[in-house]
Amino acid sequence: MRFTSELRLDDGVLEREFLLGEIPGTLWTPESAAPVPLILTAHNNGLPKSDARLVARARKSAAYGHAVATIDAAGCGDRPRSAADERARADLRRAMRAGEPVDEIFESLVGPLVRNAVPEWRTTLDALLALPEIGGPVGYSGWTALGIRLAVTEPRIAAACCFAGGYVPRTQREEARRVTVPLLLLLQWDDQGNPRQRALDLFDAFGSREKTLHANLGGHTGTPWFELDDANRFFGRHLR
Repeated sequence: MRFTSELRLDDGVLEREFLLGEIPGTLWTPESAAPVPLILTAHNNGLPKSDARLVARARKSAAYGHAVATIDAAGCGDRPRSAADERARADLRRAMRAGEPVDEIFESLVGPLVRNAVPEWRTTLDALLALPEIGGPVGYSGWTALGIRLAVTEPRIAAACCFAGGYVPRTQREEARRVTVPLLLLLQWDDQGNPRQRALDLFDAFGSREKTLHANLGGHTGTPWFELDDANRFFGRHLR
């Protein structure tokens, strides 16, 4: 891991950009004399890690006392998309304009994104936990499909907060039964692109003995900011 920039923000949080091979990432750490827990925050749909909403969430979590890290997965930010991804996205746009079913297109798009992203996140986690200022345990926040796969395959994940507003492939819906870490699932009740009942069924499928569903009115990007406070308290309980 090579840090390429460093900036001390007004709230005392240290923001550092890094490169891990071809993987670009950002790490936010609070002012602390002791090693702190880590939250991995993942995004999807081609968003860059510098997206204003993502950065604001990360900074608030770091100010709360957690280290927070994100990376640009393949196809996000400045990282190129494969030809297969571009074809799938073009097919998806065409089908949505025509009002055609899109689940199979999502399967062909999201499934490979999850499979390819997991090894990069695990490599990133190895490097982050080697830093003296990060002591674990580790939480996950963000994209549900990836969170399910990481929670099942990565034993260092101790708790997960997932946003229900995204397509979860059938494979990950089955894997949800094997997720046992404490879970907070955030659902936007009026997210037209993500059927409400599918999200409720997914919540029911999770195998966690401690799981909480927060549902709020509004569309895909309308998650209230107070949910971030609840998420930080959730991680505060479980990342000790």
